[in-house]
Amino acid sequence: MNRYLPFIGSGFMVAMIVAAMTLFTVDQRQYAIVFQLGEVKEVIRDPGLAFKWPMIQNVRFFDRRILTLDTAEPERFLTAEKKPVLVDSYVKWRIHDVKLYYISVAGDETVAKTRLAQTVNSGLREEFGKRTVHDVVSGARDKIMADVQKKADADMRAIGVEVVDVRLKRVDYPTDVAESVYRRMETERKRVANELRSEGAAQAEKIRADADRQREVIVAEAYRDAQKIKGEGDAKAASTYGQAFSLNPEFYSFYRSLEAYRSSFKTKNDVLVVEPNSDFFKYLKNPGKGGAK
Repeated sequence: MNRYLPFIGSGFMVAMIVAAMTLFTVDQRQYAIVFQLGEVKEVIRDPGLAFKWPMIQNVRFFDRRILTLDTAEPERFLTAEKKPVLVDSYVKWRIHDVKLYYISVAGDETVAKTRLAQTVNSGLREEFGKRTVHDVVSGARDKIMADVQKKADADMRAIGVEVVDVRLKRVDYPTDVAESVYRRMETERKRVANELRSEGAAQAEKIRADADRQREVIVAEAYRDAQKIKGEGDAKAASTYGQAFSLNPEFYSFYRSLEAYRSSFKTKNDVLVVEPNSDFFKYLKNPGKGGAK
């Protein structure tokens, strides 16, 4: 029995080698094409274990995931106004028909990307050429991306490629144009600011004038009312004084004389030159009798 062990081992090794040359695994992220003497024999799209004839058949695998084509440098396009803009974009794509893809570009991803980049670049140039700077910067970006994706997908189907999405990352002015654009924008903003300041100053003057007018009216009305109240008070006071003094004229005369004395002799330096027999001193001479004639 031990004599046959080497032969059994050799047979097992041969079987393993044949199995390795015959069987292969297709990943769920891949397509597989089986070639027989250089011609496409079979396309395998489902993942799992597959079979090929050794020596006369070989297998190539292709990525079935969504791939990204990102431009290394922004592209320069002209708008409808003949103004240059720099456009930074990227494309999402994948292999749709792996057999057609292999026949068209020999399965070379670099060739497929080159053709895809040319197609998308041509579509963007056409779309930008139909629109103004305002449209491409903000107003119509979604429309541009949708139109370019649709046209690029229709063209790339001819080589077995599906264009999933086209996106514009950034749309900007070139450096030599940006400065003049910014200066023009700054001038426009200054003009608008000056207009707003002028309108604000005019409105402020109007409000200030209206406030001054209202203040003058209020002060005049207040002065009028104050004078009216003061006149009424003076009239009432005079009436009250008149009624009070009419009850005792002698007291009124005495009170008026005292007021005159108080006004005349406020300080020690006050000097009054009058005749001794003047009526001014009648209450000083006879304070208890109401004065003498």
